[in-house]
Amino acid sequence: MKEMICIVCPNGCTLTVEEGAEGIKVSGNRCKRGEQFAITELTHPMRTVCTTVRTTIPGVPVLPVRVSGEIPKERIMDVMKAVNQVVITEPIGRGDVVLADVLGLSVDIIAASNLLLQTGGNQRE
Repeated sequence: MKEMICIVCPNGCTLTVEEGAEGIKVSGNRCKRGEQFAITELTHPMRTVCTTVRTTIPGVPVLPVRVSGEIPKERIMDVMKAVNQVVITEPIGRGDVVLADVLGLSVDIIAASNLLLQTGGNQRE
C-alpha cells in the first residue's frame, strides 16, 4: 500500500494505492482524474520541466524555457543535460522551439517568455 497526494486539481486528495491480483486499486480520490494520476504515478510517472537556457543577448543572460509536454520522470536529468548545451544567439519569442524533439521523446523545448524580443524593442504577441 502506498499513500500519495494528488496534484491534478486543487482538491489535493490523499490517495491510497494498493496493488493486488485484480490490479491497482485507488481510494481517497474525489474525481476520476485522481485515480488516473495514481495509476500513472505508480506505473509510469511523467513530469514537466521548466528551466532556463543561456543566451548571448546583452542584458539577458538566460531565457526561461519549458517542455511542450510531459516526459518520463526517469529522463529528467537526460533532458537537462541536453538543455544545458543550448545557447540562444538571436531573439526568439514565447512558444518558439529551442530544441526540437528533445532526445526523441516527442516533445520540444520551447521559449516560455518574450523577454528577448522585448529587450530588442520587437515585441511579439
